[in-house]
This record gives sequence, structure tokens and C-alpha cells, in this order.
Amino acid sequence: MTARETEGASNYEYVTARVQARRAALFDDEDYRKLIRMGPGEIARYMEETEYEEEINALGSRYDGVDLIEHALNRNLAKHFNDLLRWADGPLYEFIARYLRKFDAWNVKTVVRGIYSDSEPEEIREDLIYAGELDRAFLDRLAEAATIEDAVELLDRTRYGDALEAAYDDYEETGVLIPLENAVDRTYYEGLMAGVTETDNRATQLYVEFLQAEIDFRNARNALRIARSGADLDPADYFIEGGTLFRASELSQLSTSVDELATFIRESTYGDDLSAALDELEDADSLIGFEHALDAALLEYSDHLSHVFPLSICPVLAYVLAKEREVDNIRAIARGREAGLSEDEIESELVML
Repeated sequence: MTARETEGASNYEYVTARVQARRAALFDDEDYRKLIRMGPGEIARYMEETEYEEEINALGSRYDGVDLIEHALNRNLAKHFNDLLRWADGPLYEFIARYLRKFDAWNVKTVVRGIYSDSEPEEIREDLIYAGELDRAFLDRLAEAATIEDAVELLDRTRYGDALEAAYDDYEETGVLIPLENAVDRTYYEGLMAGVTETDNRATQLYVEFLQAEIDFRNARNALRIARSGADLDPADYFIEGGTLFRASELSQLSTSVDELATFIRESTYGDDLSAALDELEDADSLIGFEHALDAALLEYSDHLSHVFPLSICPVLAYVLAKEREVDNIRAIARGREAGLSEDEIESELVML
């Protein structure tokens, strides 16, 4: 991070204009419905006619089918988010850089999940996204770890080291990954909120408001995951500080019922903005459906903030969420087609607005 990037004024007008152009190029729900009817080879050819052309052409001689799609998606995602950092100046750069550490968190959890499920290192590497602070060489070495304990030791000198070490005993006792994944999420969100909550600066206040919503929905997701896992864990012990919707004590009470969680959110400050998404949430009959409804709700909320405050950090962070949604949806379609899932089964795996 250079002095030019962290000092001086933020260039919101320039960055939000560039982001709007990128947002316009994202796939929409109709694109996803077309892709659901295609095989992996057809999906790759469809992507070649879009802004994924560069990645498909560059990787087409080494990969095909789902492998080509996976590598193209991850490379394209990293390119777009590195562009955000390249465009931004002043505090805006720092806000974006902090937020993009989410891909470090994603990668750490991806490695831990891969080891837990006995995946090969190459399979784990295919799911890594090189868009955070942890460099490619370290992440590739992390993917080679033989055990979760080895991975935790490798992460000792990163920002996640202390939290993972503290959570490892709970993981060994319960045999579920929730303690480790929550340790990573907590560390990420604590880093995001550090030093920005007490401010009179409107730009910073909007950044905090956006993050508070994301933390609120992360707490809701974690509460239900813990309840559904059957492990002897208290959701209050895995509460992430920084949101406004829940107190730690409330999560334990609300975690056993999707209906109660939905009602609680509907009666909160998010209720009016998230009404349609909450209708979907209440109809969700599985953990996956619930989590997809939460993702859709957060996207809807981020879009609301972007429209109300168009020259702010909000459109940038909303774009990051929308781009993630696109990559996740295309990946889910390609994997679903490869696995022989029906169109309805694949569509149930997507986050649709």
C-alpha cells in the first residue's frame, strides 16, 4: 500500500463510474437460465462471447469443461478486484483493501474444508481465489497441508493464527468445522471494523453501515448452522461483534427457528428494505435455501444503499457482492451439469434476485 494510495482525497466519482460500467456487464437471471440448459463445453463457449473471453482464450489450451470454467472464473474475479484497488485513491483504497481480505478468509476456510473432506491439493487449489493479501505461493503451500493441524500451524504468523489456534481444541472436541470457520470470520470482521466505528465522516459511516448489515446476516447464518449441526455449541459463543441486529444472548433463542429469525429481522430496521427477500427466507425449507435467501437479502440491501448514496463506498461493495454472486452461480451451474443434476436442482443452488 503506497503513500499515494492511502493519503489524500478519495476519488469516488471515478471509481463508481468504472464500477457502474462493470456492473452493467454482469450476467442476469436470464443468462443463468440459459446456462442451466447447457453442458460444460457449451457454458465455456457462451462465456467466451462475454467479458470472460480473455480468460477462456488464455486457459483453453490447458483446461476444458468444468476445469476451464473454474479457472477462468477465479482468474477473472481476481482481475476485477485488483482493478478496484488500482483505480482507488485515499481512504477509499483502504476501505476496498480491507473488504477484499474476505478472499483470504474464503481461501483459509476453503483449505480447511478441503482437508476435512480428504480432497486432493489440486482440487483445493482450484477453488482458491487470489484476490486478498495472502500471496499465491503461501496459499498453494497451505493447500498441500496434510492435516488441519498442519494448516493451522502454517497460518500461525498470519492475522488468523491466534484465533485458529484458540478454536482448534473446540474443533477436535466436536469434530465439526464451525469453530474454525467462525474464528476466521470473526478475525476478518474485527479487522474490517477496527478504528472506523467512531466517526463523524459520512463516507466512513456508510462503510460501517454496510458492514454492520453483513455482520448481522453472518450471525444469522452461523446461528442456524450451529443449530442444524447437532454439535454441543452455544451460538452466543460464536457471536461476531459489530452488527446492530442481534445481541449474543438473542442468537441462542432465535437459532432454532427460521420463522422466528425471519420475524425478528422483519421487525428490525432492515424489514422494509428486505421484505421480498424475507418472504423467500420464510419459505426456505433447507439450510441451503435459508442461506441463499440471506445472500439475496444482503444483495438487495447493498443495492438499496447504492441507490441512496451513489457517490460512496456502497456501490463498490455492492459490486463486489454482485460479482461474487455471478461467479458462484456460474460455478454451481457448471458443477451441477457435470454431476447430472436436473435443471430444477441446479436452479435451487443459485442466488437469484
